[in-house]
Amino acid sequence: MSRAPFRFKQFAISAHDAGMAVSTDGVLLGAWNSLSGVESVLDIGTGTGLLALMTAQRIPHASIVAIDVEPSAIQAATHNIEISPWAQRIELYQQDVTALTLPALSLPNAGVDCIICNPPYFDAGESSKNAARASARHTVSLSHTRLAQACQRLLNERGHASFILPHSEGLRFIDNLKDTGLSLSRITHVKTTPTKPISRLLIECTKQAAQTIESQLIIQENGHYTDAFIDLTRAFYLKMPN
Repeated sequence: MSRAPFRFKQFAISAHDAGMAVSTDGVLLGAWNSLSGVESVLDIGTGTGLLALMTAQRIPHASIVAIDVEPSAIQAATHNIEISPWAQRIELYQQDVTALTLPALSLPNAGVDCIICNPPYFDAGESSKNAARASARHTVSLSHTRLAQACQRLLNERGHASFILPHSEGLRFIDNLKDTGLSLSRITHVKTTPTKPISRLLIECTKQAAQTIESQLIIQENGHYTDAFIDLTRAFYLKMPN
């Protein structure tokens, strides 16, 4: 039985047989990613197309290309993009990022302004029995090091790449950046409540050396969404006030 679409304020997401449905991780990343001055965006591992659609909603004129290696993800993303208000602005390809060349996807030869990616995040452990879900959650097809190296190659000199990862995987990802030519420029430590440990890291990297800007985001306090979380996601979630 197909699942009902998840409805946002300006678009809807149907998962079909794609590996992962809509998650708070994806919404956080799509809302947090810096888009100031951005004219070209590459969404790596687009899945259902969530990040590409959030980006299209946030910036009206940027060129957006979304890629994924999974046929089921391409099918889901194609449907979600086609029924959105931005079907003419998002290009979608079944493509392995490690073999990607920018001219083949109508992106600037000098590199893109912004890469956004909600990457696979379990480096070890039992994989899901569902192959698409396993590929989405485990680094079975794209290690974090290879992902960072691909981003370094595809970004222009002033571009940035943004990711979200669980705390431990995120720390390992950051520790490996020195070997990829990327520099940590911004990080937000995400906690579900004030008393719980950090659960996610929102990570921004650049090709240029940068001083890291650090912040914290708490999602809920005293049983209610915090003002910071509401402000970040209000343009997307139906339940958030305008």
